[in-house]
Amino acid sequence: MTPLPFFLTTLVWNYGLGMTYVVVPLYAHAQGLSGAEIGTLFSLPVVAQVAVNLLGGAYTDRLGGRRIVLASSLLMSAAALLYIVGSGFATLFIAQGVMVVSRAAFWPAAWSMASELPGARGVQMGRVNAITNAGQIAGTASCGFILAFAGFTSTFLVFAFAGLAAWILALRTPRPTPRAEGSAGPGVFAHFPVLMRMPVMAYMMMCAYVSALPFTLSMSFLPLLLQHYAYGADSSGVLLALRAVGSIAAGLLVGRFVRTGPGSLWPVGSGVAVALAIGALPLVPVTSMIAALMLLVGLGSGVMTLYFQITISEVSSVAQRGSAMALGGLGWGISHLSTPLIMGVLTDRYGIVTGFYAIGAIAMALTLVLAGLRRRAFAHTALGIRAD
Repeated sequence: MTPLPFFLTTLVWNYGLGMTYVVVPLYAHAQGLSGAEIGTLFSLPVVAQVAVNLLGGAYTDRLGGRRIVLASSLLMSAAALLYIVGSGFATLFIAQGVMVVSRAAFWPAAWSMASELPGARGVQMGRVNAITNAGQIAGTASCGFILAFAGFTSTFLVFAFAGLAAWILALRTPRPTPRAEGSAGPGVFAHFPVLMRMPVMAYMMMCAYVSALPFTLSMSFLPLLLQHYAYGADSSGVLLALRAVGSIAAGLLVGRFVRTGPGSLWPVGSGVAVALAIGALPLVPVTSMIAALMLLVGLGSGVMTLYFQITISEVSSVAQRGSAMALGGLGWGISHLSTPLIMGVLTDRYGIVTGFYAIGAIAMALTLVLAGLRRRAFAHTALGIRAD
């Protein structure tokens, strides 16, 4: 596969995704939705995401990632247009549902395509994640300024164009070979029973859940926390983009935790960093402290994301790669489902600051569970646990 068209598609698609982190929660708030309604808006459509995520992974093995990415890009543009006509909870819910399906289809396909790029897998995964986060940085940072100067409609139009541009670029990616498509082989869902019997997959799902917490908060309640502390849309966009900057920095560490092997302690240490950073965000609401914590939470999240992507690539064959990525990525879907609901209820009852303290505590508890799962995950595999 020639990497450049795929890299450009990933960059532009994530530019559009980065825009949603700022514009969607602020638009929902401007429409007068309560904290519980905003939480439901971001969590309930994820029920569909979990199903689509598994379908997308299974059909990536059958059809190839290229077709799934093409469909995802068109769905992104459709969601943007639906947001423009959205007024009130019901129509925003439909628009958010379309965007959630786009996300669910894109990630297993993109990760599977990335794992097949020529060259060292860890290096290529690091590059893809760096490009992913660069797109999100550009989208998040620019969205704040577009929104401040041009309003919601113009912002959503730019978002729609990003989806269309990603579709055009995806057309230039090479068509997969029949072997990569998986056109001849077992049934669409045949890989899942085999993968689910592997203890390492439960460990991967937990890693994905913790790594997704900053991502989930960035597209739901982090903009509202910044608004609570009187930050405008432009400055909020820049601060939110720092999470992705931290994730890019994680690529610099990829060589270190790849050398320590799949049983590495890096995910546990990263989980601790994520938990502490989330819980500390409301403590000192000054720009320099928020910026530092956003960098830290992005670094921890980025390390965990790269870790589970690379490890899943190591424990799965090419023929089952899409299904394995989708199954491991269920942790992301569960995070997107549960976190906004929890935050919405806590925000309405106790305030948004208390909600962030609670999510930080939950993240720390899950990291302790992760540490307990680590040894069991590799006890019966040839990968083993190496010295860290």
